[in-house]
Formats: sequence, structure tokens, C-alpha cells
Amino acid sequence: MLVSELPFVQPHLYDSQIPPVVYLSGVLMFVAGLAVVRAHNIWARNWTVLVTLTGWFSLTLGLVRMFAASQYRQAAASTSSTVLMCLEGVLLIVAFIITFHGYRREPK
Repeated sequence: MLVSELPFVQPHLYDSQIPPVVYLSGVLMFVAGLAVVRAHNIWARNWTVLVTLTGWFSLTLGLVRMFAASQYRQAAASTSSTVLMCLEGVLLIVAFIITFHGYRREPK
């Protein structure tokens, strides 16, 4: 999902969105974040806290997109592509870390 939203893949993705589409994506993010938080609300000092933080981030961003869809769309459209690239780069690194640790084999 992150790669498909990168500005060099779809440079004008947020320019033409209408508030109902932003609201719908907010509902989906909220439900996904709520599912992650309900199933994995673990605050340990290891990599698993990234899963919990991702769930809370999705839940919060979903709420923002639901309750402030017009303002979110305007803010996303006016943000420079460099800022979006940096934010999505950080999220992509977190996704790689979670995926690596989630699928690696534990030493016995």
C-alpha cells in the first residue's frame, strides 16, 4: 500500500480525491488499526512494539480522515512531495523491520 502511494508512482493522488473517498479510506484504516490494537497491544522493549505503534497510528489517522476528511485532503494536496517521500520512506523502513522480524526463524 505504501509503495502505491509514493509521489513518483502517483504524483497527483491526493489532488483529485473527494472527501467521501478520504472518509472511506479513514474507515478502513480505523478498522485495521482497531483490529491490530485489539489483537496486539503489547508494550515490550523489542521490535513487537512497532506492531502496536503501527496499530495506534492507523487507528488515529483513520479517525482524523473520518472526522476531518476535507481538511485532510486539502493538507495532503498542499504538502510537498519531498515531505511525503520522507514520511513514506520512514513508514516503509518500519514495514520492512516488522516483516523481517515477523518471518525470521527464531534460533533454538
